[in-house]
Amino acid sequence: MKLKLDLHDIYNRGDEIDRALRAVIDEAIEKKVRTVEIIPGKGSGQLKKRVLRFLDQKEIKALYDRVEKDSKNFGRVFVHFRYK
Repeated sequence: MKLKLDLHDIYNRGDEIDRALRAVIDEAIEKKVRTVEIIPGKGSGQLKKRVLRFLDQKEIKALYDRVEKDSKNFGRVFVHFRYK
């Protein structure tokens, strides 16, 4: 199972972006989903940078295994989880 979060609709509302990111991470943990696909879109790259900064926060980083930037599609980021 994979979760997907498309940020196109809320790209300019910072607090909603953070809430949506936290919600999808919490849902992934709750449902033991292995991969979350986050779509910041291509644009100027500012939204992708914001997503990566969010994921790099110490308390968030502790929740997932690794982040993968899609080499074929600049507008996608994958967050991978590992469960015991």
